Amino acid sequence: MAAHSFFSTYISSTTLSPRFPTPNRPTLSVSRTFAHRNLHTACILASLRPSAHRNHSPAPESAINKFLDSFVVLITSVALSVSVFVTDVDSAAAFVVTPSRKLQTDELATVRLFQENTPSVVYITNLASRQDAFTLDVLEVPQGSGSGFVWDKKGHVVTNYHVIRGASDLRVTLADQTTYDAKVVGFDQDKDVAVLRIDAPKDKLRPIPVGVSADLLVGQKVFAIGNPFGLDHTLTTGVISGLRREISSAATGRPIQDVIQTDAAINPGNSGGPLLDSSGNLIGINTAIYSPSGASSGVGFSIPVDTVGGIVDQLVQFGKVTRPILGIKFAPDQSVEQLGVSGVLVLDAPPNGPAGKAGLLSTKRDTYGRLILGDIITSVNGKKVANGSDLYRILDQCKVGETVSVEVLRGDHVEKIPVVLEPKPDES
Repeated sequence: MAAHSFFSTYISSTTLSPRFPTPNRPTLSVSRTFAHRNLHTACILASLRPSAHRNHSPAPESAINKFLDSFVVLITSVALSVSVFVTDVDSAAAFVVTPSRKLQTDELATVRLFQENTPSVVYITNLASRQDAFTLDVLEVPQGSGSGFVWDKKGHVVTNYHVIRGASDLRVTLADQTTYDAKVVGFDQDKDVAVLRIDAPKDKLRPIPVGVSADLLVGQKVFAIGNPFGLDHTLTTGVISGLRREISSAATGRPIQDVIQTDAAINPGNSGGPLLDSSGNLIGINTAIYSPSGASSGVGFSIPVDTVGGIVDQLVQFGKVTRPILGIKFAPDQSVEQLGVSGVLVLDAPPNGPAGKAGLLSTKRDTYGRLILGDIITSVNGKKVANGSDLYRILDQCKVGETVSVEVLRGDHVEKIPVVLEPKPDES
């Protein structure tokens, strides 16, 4: 029969060659259901056709059969069209398979680390007072910006000293964009560390978790969060490229030892921001980059948290860092090398300083203008001193009030002189 052959062709073609082969084929299942229903309807309609009797004439019977066949086919086609277009089936769900968005395990860990530590990172604006040349009005203008992080619930914020240097006022912006005036608690120019304090509600302060930098390894994954070029809360990733590097303080030139080198992008504005390990713990403060252009070149430096922790504790408790000094001014290393000796040449030892009290001799000129060299320090406590960095490194391991044995080359002979170390005059 015509109706039967039509349904056979539709069902078989849909079954063997589906247009959109989705796993569940919701459109196909709906079409099959309605196809079976319409097939049953077509069979009923076909049964209503008058049966062929021998006493009927063949011509009228043939015409009636053709009419009924055409009518059944027409009704079936209309029913199928209605079943396809009227059925409540979401076309997007039927023909489009949208893959679920899944992140890899390491991506999820990075996202989680950023979300958990971002509230601890702050944006610091350095304001300087400037007088207008025409109106003579005193204005506060931004002269720099940097990053920092919340240290404790008391409102202490840690950053680099060079971020706040020369500021008349400081403003700290938290992650929720609330801004607070900040006061300087203390700073250490030699290690480029400063501590600020803001009066913010405790529920808005999220102290950053502090880790350990003594057990770091080259190749370990690290993350830097900061505000490069004023773009707040930017995350960059990298690895530890080197350990135990040494850089000089931008303020005093004093060496900073055991610095962490990383290839995580550190740009202007990242200074003072945290360097984190893969667990989200603080391991350093991003402080400097090595770049002729001033932008990130893949060589960044961070002050290790083990160094920062002791400095911050002293600044919070006393407002200053008590660091011992010899109380001398010494010549540049190049000048000593030209003399063909190794050590630190004493240019000046004020009589009221530790070295002057102990009897170290300064460089001076005689009555004829000839240069008379002072003492050349060659070792302290038995540790060789070849240049100024060696002397600073040894003094960093000493305490105020400690007596050290200073070996000097005086003329053509060597002497050992005991010196009692004292704090800087402005820290006493």
